[in-house]
Amino acid sequence: MAERDRSSLLRLLIAHYEEMTGHLARRLGSLCLAEDVVQDTYLRLRSLGAVPEIDNPRSYLFRMADNIALDRIRAETRMGKRFAPEELGLERPLDEPDAEATLEHKQRLDCLSRALDELPPRCREVFVLHKFDGMSHAEIAARLGISRSMVEKHVMKALAHCRDRLAA
Repeated sequence: MAERDRSSLLRLLIAHYEEMTGHLARRLGSLCLAEDVVQDTYLRLRSLGAVPEIDNPRSYLFRMADNIALDRIRAETRMGKRFAPEELGLERPLDEPDAEATLEHKQRLDCLSRALDELPPRCREVFVLHKFDGMSHAEIAARLGISRSMVEKHVMKALAHCRDRLAA
């Protein structure tokens, strides 16, 4: 009986993989960490000796994954305290960019914004729809009433222009 319950939980985990990964990525701030936690959840399910009586299996899986994520956060916090103590003058989290990196990123974004403003309106519109709104070439072509080939040309022109401006 327990093996059947474990198998159904594993199938449920696989069925809700993307939903669980998204949930954990929002909580952990990293898709990679979220995928690791889902993998750990799978491994923990595989190693369960006896499956308890579960009223809501989906909720049980998400709670298990949340607990594993919490364990991981606690472990990283302990390691962070051990390897980056306040006595070293580190008053901010290690993954937070410093002022110089923040300024450099802002300057590059400003340069990219100016480069986009220099593009012809249609070229800029196609590029924004593709790169920022995530539309496919076919969707953009249908929306703007132009050929897919023209969409590709606009995207390539915009990419080349932005690359040249950011390299300068």
